[in-house]
Amino acid sequence: MSVGPLLDIKDLYVHFHVFGGTLKVLDGVNFTVYSGEKVGLVGETGCGKTTTMKAVLRVLPMPPARIPGGEIYFKGRDILKMGAEELGRVRGEGISMVFQDPTAALNPVFTIGQQLGAVVRYSLAGGKRISRKEIHQRAVVALKEVALPDAERLLKNYPFQLSGGMRQRVCIAMAVAGSRELIVADEPGTSLDVSIQDQILRLLRRLVEEKNTSVILITHTLGVVREIADRVYVMYAGKMVEVATTEELFSRPLHPYTLGLMKAVPKLTGGGIADGIPGRIPDYLDPPGGCRFHPRCDQAMGVCSQEKPWFYRVSDDHEVACFLYREGGKEK
Repeated sequence: MSVGPLLDIKDLYVHFHVFGGTLKVLDGVNFTVYSGEKVGLVGETGCGKTTTMKAVLRVLPMPPARIPGGEIYFKGRDILKMGAEELGRVRGEGISMVFQDPTAALNPVFTIGQQLGAVVRYSLAGGKRISRKEIHQRAVVALKEVALPDAERLLKNYPFQLSGGMRQRVCIAMAVAGSRELIVADEPGTSLDVSIQDQILRLLRRLVEEKNTSVILITHTLGVVREIADRVYVMYAGKMVEVATTEELFSRPLHPYTLGLMKAVPKLTGGGIADGIPGRIPDYLDPPGGCRFHPRCDQAMGVCSQEKPWFYRVSDDHEVACFLYREGGKEK
């Protein structure tokens, strides 16, 4: 593992200018990934997980999006300051992303072979010529790696001829076709049955072990994170609220929001409907002051509505942004 982080996001803010005003979505996000590491990113729908990763790849539509502050370092270089050529190399050889909606990710007027072949050519060429035969062979191997049968035939098909689950696996094949240093998987199990989900997770784990590829897994499913991730970031309303090793987080969750997520997981033993978290994610047009979770928190104190909590280090591999741990933790 390298000394410095592969990806290092520092105090990232993302706003969206809309008809009613400005949506203040990301509020000072900090996030780090090291080479060969599997990192989970969990939180409710709409908390900013996908927005964070789209900012990393600089694929947010601008306007309406705007990044008023923050830095995104990939291998020590700030992505937000990169020119078009350098950014293209990062997208082609450094980072790939599996988007949540495979229907929107695939172009309906090109065959699977044309689209997958273009990805292979772009990510493997490295400034040199690459033969059509090699591109075709790489595309076939990529489809087989994601458990798609009859790969030769599928390359001739158009996206509308495939099921939702098959399209999702094609998107994953595009991400793993080249030699990438970081793969961002945004709900990679969408539209897949549990057996195929397991195959995809094993594939991601194998990429880490064999190629030292880093993986960011965005998901709502805590069980998936527990199975594959080395570390977990918990995100709420555009802010990271807790980060710890997977073992530490599941054995000792600290933030009231993390505790709420744990309680919301259905129990295999039954016992009625799982507990939920009262309330809803705040309006980004007018987010609450202080800690954004305080209107929903049953342990909120006066300071919670007045000040933003720092990250407090409660152990070597566990940090939490909550005033409840101000006394016992060390401010970071």
